[in-house]
Amino acid sequence: MVFAFSKERIQSSVLEVFVKDKEMVARDDYIGKVLFDLNEVPTRVPPDSPLAPQWYRLEDRRGEGKVRGEIMLAVWMGTQADEAFPEAWHADAASVHGEGVYNIRSKVYVSPKLWYLRVNVIEAQDIQPNDRSRVPEVFTKIQVGHQVLKTKVCPARTMSPMWNEDFVFVAAEPFEEQLVLTVEDKVSQSKDEIIGRLVLPLTVFEKRLDHRPVHSQWFHMERFGFGVLEGDKHKELKFSTRVHLRACLEGGYHVMDESTMYISDQRPTARQLWKQPIGILEVGILGAQGLVPMKTKDGRGTTDAYCVAKYGQKWVRTRTIIDSFVPKWNEQYTWEVYDPCTVITLGVFDNCHLGGNDRSNGGGSARDSRIGKVRIRLSTLETDRIYTHLYPLIVLQPTGVKKMGEVQLALRFTCLSLINMIHLYGHPLLPKMHYLHPFTVNQLDSLRYQAMSIVATRLGRAEPPLRKEVVEYMLDVDSHMWSMRRSKANFFRIMSVLSGVVGMFRWLDDVCHWKNVITTVLFHVLFLILICYPELILPTAFLYMFLIGVWNYRFRPRHPPHMDTRLSWAEAVHPDELNEEFDTFPTSKPQDVVMMRYDRLRSVAGRIQTVVGDLATQGERFQSLLSWRDPRATCLYIIFCFLAALVLYVTPFRVVALVVGLFVLRHPRFRSKMPSVPSNYFKRLPSRVDSML
Repeated sequence: MVFAFSKERIQSSVLEVFVKDKEMVARDDYIGKVLFDLNEVPTRVPPDSPLAPQWYRLEDRRGEGKVRGEIMLAVWMGTQADEAFPEAWHADAASVHGEGVYNIRSKVYVSPKLWYLRVNVIEAQDIQPNDRSRVPEVFTKIQVGHQVLKTKVCPARTMSPMWNEDFVFVAAEPFEEQLVLTVEDKVSQSKDEIIGRLVLPLTVFEKRLDHRPVHSQWFHMERFGFGVLEGDKHKELKFSTRVHLRACLEGGYHVMDESTMYISDQRPTARQLWKQPIGILEVGILGAQGLVPMKTKDGRGTTDAYCVAKYGQKWVRTRTIIDSFVPKWNEQYTWEVYDPCTVITLGVFDNCHLGGNDRSNGGGSARDSRIGKVRIRLSTLETDRIYTHLYPLIVLQPTGVKKMGEVQLALRFTCLSLINMIHLYGHPLLPKMHYLHPFTVNQLDSLRYQAMSIVATRLGRAEPPLRKEVVEYMLDVDSHMWSMRRSKANFFRIMSVLSGVVGMFRWLDDVCHWKNVITTVLFHVLFLILICYPELILPTAFLYMFLIGVWNYRFRPRHPPHMDTRLSWAEAVHPDELNEEFDTFPTSKPQDVVMMRYDRLRSVAGRIQTVVGDLATQGERFQSLLSWRDPRATCLYIIFCFLAALVLYVTPFRVVALVVGLFVLRHPRFRSKMPSVPSNYFKRLPSRVDSML
């Protein structure tokens, strides 16, 4: 047994080790003690070997004489790098008891190895329905664990139906689940009868590393009937049917359990396809400060914080610091980096499983509360530089956004091969199978949810468990749910991206309208130079972007970005929109609230519908230029095209460009406030909106 004392909390110069008798009924259960002067305690720094324990004679209560007995122990001043530190009993956790002792220790977890299971249901033969008087309406249901998918009902009413449908499931090693396939007859809208059943372990399927074809197989199915033998019912195995399948475990895909926007691993499942790492990521989880009370204990607020970090398949969990708003973890972890365009996620949580009455206020099982989360993209870090900063811990709650404190991290990204890392920027983000045989968007969403469920279940069975609510928060399980706040944030993100283009057109409009005479004259000079020397157009554009990049180097970010409440549109969000975001799915709100939110959603969708309709109208007008929907407009356009072809054929391109440019840059005195002729012509073109109901 190893006991650990924090050096910051030691207030004595003597260490006393007492030996007592637990079985003694009398009050005096004292046997003996050993005293150590802390100034004489040796210091051990790894990689030194562990200190050898020694026998020490026990002293009496007064320390005057020796008593019978000796105790073997070792005392040393160490660091958190000691191999004994993670399993030690910490003095600041003396109040923890029972199973809570295991829930406060640090731990390293590894996500289960996930595979995509592809099953192609081709056909079935010799269908034997229970009701021989009717032709069955047959479909197939496939189940792997909690994942259930069905084929369509075969349109041909036959005893040998054919489907040829593809299904994809998520499976994890070791393969504990089985593939259960049933052929069923749709007797009515509310009743399905099982015709045959097939159970296969996942280990029978071959593992495919590329897009080579997989051989199909016939499998005999089982049908269970009941017979009567001497008054007892028993199951009787009868021949039912056989089914034609093509199935394999896909090793060339990366099974995504997190969003591609902040993915931390892009390697395929099969280890044979992995490449060498290009760097090492070192993360020091130093501590946190300014944490808010997360629960009440003995009439006062308290927080028992621990930190979880996730990158790739490796999860780490720091030890829990008991009853502290300024916890100090000082733990360091390393990861191999295979792609710099990945994200590490760190979350801080409050431990609610310390061996007491682990029940929430509602009476259910306690859940570890969220304190905050930080994401750091590795490509934003400079190589071989140590970043030591405080990152705000911000949580969105039904009452609004709240800062829960700050976490202090130390990061260093070390590059092993600069050439390999630069080479990766030209490679696709995901393995090639995602592009040769891509999944649909709906498939990806469903498979990601199943993968997250499997990871949460497996990590929840570890010791100490990494609980489901922690895993789901780290993987953003609800990121696909509707949120008015996120919709507004994404809209303003688009507006921010387009603001540069809009600003450029406004500047060009000011030049054309001679708002600044000097700028307009200089622009005319540049325009004339480019017309005379058109070969300078592309070099000038690229040189301009080069100079902008060099100039912006002075203003480059010095620190990794953190959660931005303004970008997330969390500061100005309406309370009802937050209440809607935290609602369950399906909703648990009263009918009048649901109706109000539905009407609001219809209003927003109506505006979006109008914008989409306007875009479609402009596109259809462009298509109608040559479609002869308006014969006169099309006739005018083709005559214009013919004349333009003749003029451009006999006129040098420089002259045409010069005339057009000078016409666009003409002085406002020669401009009209009325719309131009091309604009009037285009707006008169027909669209298909008049054919819509």
